[in-house]
Amino acid sequence: MELTLAQALILSVGSMGLGIIMLVRGGNWTVDAAVFVAQRYGLSPLIVGFTIVALGTSLPEMVISALANYQGSPGIALGNVIGSNIANILLVIGVSAAFGTLFAHNKAIRKDLVFMMIATVILVVLMMSEVISAMGGAAMILLLIGYVLYQYRMAIKGEKVIDEESPEFANKYAAYLFLAMGLVAIALGAEFLVRGARVSASVIGVPEAVIALSIIAFGTSLPELSTCIIAARKGHSGMVLGNIIGSNVFNILMILGVTAMLKPIQMSGVAPQLMSFDIWVVLGISAIFTALLLISGKITRPVGVVFIGGYLFYNVYIYTLYIGA
Repeated sequence: MELTLAQALILSVGSMGLGIIMLVRGGNWTVDAAVFVAQRYGLSPLIVGFTIVALGTSLPEMVISALANYQGSPGIALGNVIGSNIANILLVIGVSAAFGTLFAHNKAIRKDLVFMMIATVILVVLMMSEVISAMGGAAMILLLIGYVLYQYRMAIKGEKVIDEESPEFANKYAAYLFLAMGLVAIALGAEFLVRGARVSASVIGVPEAVIALSIIAFGTSLPELSTCIIAARKGHSGMVLGNIIGSNVFNILMILGVTAMLKPIQMSGVAPQLMSFDIWVVLGISAIFTALLLISGKITRPVGVVFIGGYLFYNVYIYTLYIGA
């Protein structure tokens, strides 16, 4: 029996919803287990926030982008990264700032901001070419590894992680189990989300890039949102900012790097609006975010409200832009 368009849409939306739930749950398990193991080995808060937490919360984006590009949907792969970085700044930072002003007192955070801008400029340059090759992907991975090693050297002398804030696991083996379960949940959730997104885009006649920039980007940013809200409520501005800055860096260098290494990303299969509009939006938003922290050293509640409003306006506008094209 053939499915009607309405039935296909309901099933695809259900698949996306299940995928998002699995991504959030898997992301939480992965982050908690990774932080627990890192703390057991005495790693500093900075290295945990910028690398392990950022890596853990970026895993959904990586699996989705790699899978989508491999299945012939480069628009989803790139739209996911761009949309996630926009959501991380406007939505996650905006909501986090609503709980209280976020301060950037740590000098290392300022260095990370500069590196985030460098990564964003690299993204713009690569998208102006015809293809992001496997060699280009490898170069991004090497650049990320080099910076993480630099971060480790700078952070190794920092203060240790506070044990009282450690996630609760019976022992390290239980943490390893939840880490494995989290990774499996992320992989399965990504498959459900990508398949549901592709069917939804086909049924309602919306380009895949729109689905990736909005629904998928929001879904894959939920781990960052939940992690940062908890940190913001506890007054840990450094963890919030470090997580988002690190996630945005990982989204570009790691996710697109791995994706391109598995299969070159062809720009010919990407909606032109993604390169003529959205890429400049993420560059502009990243620049504003960086300038605010470098100049004033904080993100206040009013700014957070403006960020949230900007995110809502952006999502409404891209549907108008893409559907009217």
